[in-house]
Amino acid sequence: IMYVCVCNAVTERDIHDAVENGVQNMTQLSRTTGCSNTCGCCREVAADVLAEAMAEKRAFHSLLPVLNMA
Repeated sequence: IMYVCVCNAVTERDIHDAVENGVQNMTQLSRTTGCSNTCGCCREVAADVLAEAMAEKRAFHSLLPVLNMA
């Protein structure tokens, strides 16, 4: 488990879960998880993890039509 935001105990998995639940930007991520709301030191890493999670979600959803045809 990699903690992204130590102040609010937000892990990389928490960010991926937030994206699966509809989070699309740092404002939403901060609001739903508390990530980067305290000291802000994690903001850059959190933004990177958020972008990675969103890219994975897009890639997965782009495969759905192919998977549904199988």
